[in-house]
Parts: sequence; C-alpha cells; structure tokens
Amino acid sequence: MWQAEYVRDCLKKLYPGCDVQILGMTTRGDQILDRALSKVGGKGLFVKELETALEDGRADLAVHSLKDVPMVMPEGFDLACVMAREDARDAFVSNEYANLEDLPKGAVVGTSSLRRESVLRAKFPHLEIQPLRGNLDTRMGKLDRGEYQAIILAAAGLKRLGLEERIRAYLPYDPYTPAAGQGALGIETLSQHPKIKQWLAPLNDAPTLYAVSAERMVSRQLGGSCEVPLAAHAVWDAQQMQIQSFVASTDGKNICLAKGQAKVSSIEDAEALGLKIANELIAQGAMDLIPKMTK
Repeated sequence: MWQAEYVRDCLKKLYPGCDVQILGMTTRGDQILDRALSKVGGKGLFVKELETALEDGRADLAVHSLKDVPMVMPEGFDLACVMAREDARDAFVSNEYANLEDLPKGAVVGTSSLRRESVLRAKFPHLEIQPLRGNLDTRMGKLDRGEYQAIILAAAGLKRLGLEERIRAYLPYDPYTPAAGQGALGIETLSQHPKIKQWLAPLNDAPTLYAVSAERMVSRQLGGSCEVPLAAHAVWDAQQMQIQSFVASTDGKNICLAKGQAKVSSIEDAEALGLKIANELIAQGAMDLIPKMTK
C-alpha cells in the first residue's frame, strides 16, 4: 500500500489535475503464509490478481516490488516504468544481537529467501535457518515475540515504512548479493494502452532501469524464481555498469559466481551484459544446480 500511495503522490505532482485512486488488493502471495514461496508458486503469486484487475479494466496500472515480478512478462502486459531504487541491501534485524557474527550456536534466523538461506548456511552452519513469511508487521511481530533471534529483510521495505531504526546491520553486497530488482518499484500496464506508458515516462529512472534490466536478464536466462537461490545486482553510473551474480545450492555448499563490467548506454547494452554474466554462470555449471532446486 505504501508503494501504491507513493506512486499516486508522484503522479499527482506531475499531473495536478489528475484524479488517482487506489484499488487495494490482497494477492495469494499475501494469503498463503504457512509455506515457503518456492513451494506454492513463486513470484507470480504477488502479481496475478493485479494483472486480472488490469485486464478487467478495474485498474489502469499496477505497482509492484520489482523483485516479485516474474522475469518474463505475460503477453499483453508491459513493465511500463521502473522508478528510482531504494537501498537494495539486505538488513539484519534483531532485538538481542548486533550482527550475524554475534549469534550463538543454534540461534534461529528467519528469512523468506532461498538466496539468503544459501549464503547463511554457507557462512554460519551453526545457525538454525527457518522460513519467515507474512507482511512486514507480521515478520517483526514474530521476532518481537521471541520466535526468532534475528531476521533478514530487504532494507528498502524497512526504510519505506519508517522502520530504519530497527536495522542493526546492513549486509554487504558481497557475499549477500540481493535478488534481481530488489529495492526497485515497477509499474505494469496493458500493452494496448501506450498512452499510460507515456504518462509514466517521467517517473522512469535511467540508472535503476539499466541496472535491473541487466539483473533480470541474468535471472531470466537461469529460470529465476523463488525456487532458485539466485542473486544479481548491478550499478550503473556515468555510462559504466558493474554487476555481480551467483547461483547456489540451498545448503550453500555449491556456488557459481560471476562479476563483470561494461559501458552501457541503453537497455540493450544492459541486457547484453546480463546475458554475458548468465553465460559465465552456466559455463561454471549453474544449470546443474537449478534442477536440484526445482524438482
């Protein structure tokens, strides 16, 4: 809802005479909280109901956390706008401990991400990693009730909801590389409404758009979903892009890593770099890890 209100406010600043209304919706991804996303359908669970509202004409645009948007858009739908990215890092949240290194043997750490789980299991085999689902309030409530000694969340969500003070430590991009699109907002529209895409154009942020285009290409080539511990993070500045990515087994014992940089001045350039990184991961054996995760 914060994301929808933020986009509404941005649009009203751009077009003061425009009436922007919010159609609040609950998706299956919000409703199914007793199982990991990888077990119940993955990223699309947060998107489908909103796409149905677009098809039915009840909504003109849908606002998503970009990391929840499937890497291949359905026919008839466009990712019309990518807004400026918030902090893309993961955050360590705990009421008792200052960082992951301080956690004692057997401490329970909650995360909803196989990507985070793979890194935590590799670096801290003495910790107990448990699934954590629900909206931000639900997850923080479970921590505060003592069900977990610590939880790992996207820093962007905490910052957007004014909970930055709960962050005890930011996890570095290496080795805690974020998911493709983490921290960015994407706006989806129907392909048959190009005028809406034109209206949204001023909200596009080129550095974020180029970065997530490269990240999503990596994920697309590797079948990225909630069932695959896959990370990809890019930064674009002054025509230069740097990107790092990994694919891992959930236990963290097997990992393929790739980094690269290139001059990027278009989405096509960004996707070409993403494709290069994906091919490097595949050459290292990344595809051998992926079927083990999806069977």
